[in-house]
Amino acid sequence: MKIALTAEQLAFRDEVRAFLQPWKHLNKYLVSENSPDLMEFFRAMAKRNWLSLVWPVADGGLGRSAMDEFILWNEIAYNRIARAPHSVGIVAKTIVRYGTPEQKAQWLPRIRAMDLTMALTYSEPEAGSDLAGVRCRAERQGDHYVITGNKCWNSRAHQSDYLWLLCRTGEQSARGKALSLIIVPRESPGLRIRPIEVMDGNFFTEITCDAVKVPVENRIGPENGAWSMMGAALADERHVQFLYGRLRRDYEDVLNFVRANGADRDPVVRHRLRELAIDVAEAELQSLRVAVAVNDGIDAPAESAANKLVHTLVCQAIARAAMEFGCESAVLVDIGIEILWRQSMIETIGGGTTQIMNSVVARQRLGLNGTK
Repeated sequence: MKIALTAEQLAFRDEVRAFLQPWKHLNKYLVSENSPDLMEFFRAMAKRNWLSLVWPVADGGLGRSAMDEFILWNEIAYNRIARAPHSVGIVAKTIVRYGTPEQKAQWLPRIRAMDLTMALTYSEPEAGSDLAGVRCRAERQGDHYVITGNKCWNSRAHQSDYLWLLCRTGEQSARGKALSLIIVPRESPGLRIRPIEVMDGNFFTEITCDAVKVPVENRIGPENGAWSMMGAALADERHVQFLYGRLRRDYEDVLNFVRANGADRDPVVRHRLRELAIDVAEAELQSLRVAVAVNDGIDAPAESAANKLVHTLVCQAIARAAMEFGCESAVLVDIGIEILWRQSMIETIGGGTTQIMNSVVARQRLGLNGTK
């Protein structure tokens, strides 16, 4: 597979690199928080309309290609600046596709300007990768929903303005056919959010909804119609979820660390570094496969799952190698290498567990579809 950027895409990449120069100090990719300096960066992007780069022009975007979006966020990942906010991606693209004119007017301008943030609140204590089993329930009472239930493992919900909440509006036995998406203000009465710090310094959250009352107009799309909407949003976002720029930066950091410690004089270490370089190249190709598919409007679930698998395995292999090379300082917090190992553990879970991704690849590529 041969992939080459066009002259226009190369020019855009150069423009992005020049823009990112003053922001390389942020370092919010591996350990993220909605800090004032990160919000300043996103608002600088918003002034260029880059947060809505691929939104339709009619909805306030630039109407650029998915490949341009991939180039933008891949460069940001390489520089460790930030991850793409869910509000400008999954949330906004769902509102663009399924929202009413009134909902678009209410939410899109504020999202585009980074005047609000949203947290995806899908997973639950008993419904992590199996989202069709969600139990958090929204009962319609007149012009409001009353939401009761629990969510867990949601990223940075305690720092976001709103929750993009997946909840059950039909029978439990209907599974994915009875789910809806509702926007819930974080300060709603009856809503409690408990931060859970994980080993890399990031935060998950545990959320309790105790009769939280939300207007019906905060539901995006049809009642019980969330499953297909989520699938469409995932297809929109596959190319910016797992970016090879992050892996290339991990590899370069470890390579420089090994050279500084003189461990590269060992032929075994040099051989392992060459193996890792090949792994990174494989991940780069897999990322580009997904980016090209999304850019061309091709559904590619197997390629996307394989990309996630490769990303997880390679980032963990790079982090583990630094420990195995015998450089004692690799475990020191202030050196900047051990964070690669601590953070890589989360990659096994985020965006779908490794076991689920293996299952997707097996079903799609080997024809091992179940009869469920």
